[in-house]
Amino acid sequence: MIERPLVAYGAVTASYWSFMLSDGALRMLVLLQFHTMGFSPVELAYLFVLYEVAGIVTNLSAGWIAARFGLASTLYTGLGLQIAALIALAQLDPDWSITASVVFVMAVQGVSGVAKDLAKMSSKSAVKLLAPEGEGKLFRWVALLTGSKNAVKGFGFFLGAGLLGLFGFVPSVLGMAAILGVILVLIMWKMPAGLPQGRKSAKFKEVFSKNRDVNWLSFARMFLFGARDVWFVVGIPVFFYSVLSDGTPDSKRAAFFMIGAFMAVWTVLYGIVQANAPRLLGGKEAPLPALVQKLSQFTAGLIVIPVILACIILILPQSQLVVGLVIVGLLVFGALFAINSSLHSYLILAFTTGERVTMDVGFYYMANAGGRLLGTLLSGATYQLGGIAACLLTAALLILLSSVGVWKLGRSR
Repeated sequence: MIERPLVAYGAVTASYWSFMLSDGALRMLVLLQFHTMGFSPVELAYLFVLYEVAGIVTNLSAGWIAARFGLASTLYTGLGLQIAALIALAQLDPDWSITASVVFVMAVQGVSGVAKDLAKMSSKSAVKLLAPEGEGKLFRWVALLTGSKNAVKGFGFFLGAGLLGLFGFVPSVLGMAAILGVILVLIMWKMPAGLPQGRKSAKFKEVFSKNRDVNWLSFARMFLFGARDVWFVVGIPVFFYSVLSDGTPDSKRAAFFMIGAFMAVWTVLYGIVQANAPRLLGGKEAPLPALVQKLSQFTAGLIVIPVILACIILILPQSQLVVGLVIVGLLVFGALFAINSSLHSYLILAFTTGERVTMDVGFYYMANAGGRLLGTLLSGATYQLGGIAACLLTAALLILLSSVGVWKLGRSR
């Protein structure tokens, strides 16, 4: 039995928050630092490729690792690896060639990708075990953890851009490593006993789910997150930088803060909507089939926004009005995306069982990482081929594919 489940939930949430704050900050530090060094959109996308590949491999195996060695072990390992990745990034030499820099940062980002998905899988699985019984309570607890995490990551985007502008790259990553180290020690000290310790009989082949709902939801999740990252990872930051900066140091610094502010506001609002999704959807009273139907409707509605934004960009000349319309449109996209994501996060836990929770959650987040990898690769390539409009049209296509998975999900029940 888990001792003091509310305290354990608080410790899990605090560790997840601290990790995602550093993850968001690191994303902006790397992206903006290397963009100012002259990296092309495709080269910038390469920096995050191994991060996403590592996420696929990690999530595929993390469910088994947690079942074998315990949730607390995977949570602590994730935080420890993130600290190591931050320290390693501080060793980057500006005199290295672009090829050497890309390879080095890709490798370090790969470690960070492993770290993130160990922490995520552990935190999300723990909620299934810690949430009190009762109608709608699991939905609310999942939404609270996921929504608050994304709000914190949003602050991380702004923090990373601000730290780069004020202190530079190396002092920023070393400072974050030191703070994360203190947090890790405190969480290990305060974590109550009772989280699953693992079972030696757990077999790796168990990670592949035989539950059709889990499999189709994972399919839908992959394309949903690909649709976000195809414009979010490279396209929008580079687009805004091209509009806001004229190449002078002051304009670069201002552009850093503006890009970081947009990424932060988008992610924070996304997190707020996600945390309130149960109330917005009537999750306390709505039965599971009704929530599946609502997911289908919200996924279909999400397709329209990137199509409209792409048409605006293609038809109207580039101006402050166009930039303003893009910002408003992406904020609306973020609200609908948050409801979709919150329903996904609840449904995966509703469809699984306590015995398989780490396995199914790991498999589901493997698909999530696959979608991020797809979006990351397409983000640099589509921006280089057709600008931000091409990124948005590709996003619409990926959401359409996600809706197919959601449609099948309803029929599998």
